[in-house]
Amino acid sequence: MVTPLLKVVLTEDDGPVRERLARIVHEWPEAELCAACATLEETQAAIEADDIDLLITDLKLPDGSGIEAIRFLARRRSEAEAIVISVLADERSVLAAIEAGASGYLLKDADSIDLIEAIRDVMAGRSPISSRIARVLVRRLSENGNTAAENEGARPALTEREMDILWGIAKGFTYGELADSLAISRQTVPVHIRNIYRKLQASNRSEAVFEAARLGLIRL
Repeated sequence: MVTPLLKVVLTEDDGPVRERLARIVHEWPEAELCAACATLEETQAAIEADDIDLLITDLKLPDGSGIEAIRFLARRRSEAEAIVISVLADERSVLAAIEAGASGYLLKDADSIDLIEAIRDVMAGRSPISSRIARVLVRRLSENGNTAAENEGARPALTEREMDILWGIAKGFTYGELADSLAISRQTVPVHIRNIYRKLQASNRSEAVFEAARLGLIRL
């Protein structure tokens, strides 16, 4: 049985950047680039035109925001995923994108390997985020006043290895980087991550980082 290609819409108003990202997606044999858009209007039309699986979008567009595109995607294609690729790393932009429904948030210094791995992570139910973005999320939670003492009784029991991997998740490490830094096999990392998600009652990386910081398990 042939696996259907992943249908992708890309939105980026900068021509050279759009061409580079489009080439990465186009050359990946597991995906079909349905449209490479420069505006919010073009993106909405592309979402309407095809039953897409993934939107990759910048936030600053000439006629609106990528956040509007993510919200539009959620209304029209509720099963589709969204990844933000942006130069913006401020708290307001990050939180607004995640609240709108973005499952991943990468900064524009991501190379081709990072982008494809991020797409695979998102489609597998995980949330790829750059390390700077993880710090923004954790800092926001820390500022909400959820101290470790207040949450001592609610903390799940994570093993020492799970805590090591949790720190790696918060810093945005890939599976390969986690395996190398901890001297364990790459196949072992997803097993630990699934246990972490179960114990934190999280379904993806962003939720795990949020919950761990809320409970005082990690501080960046």
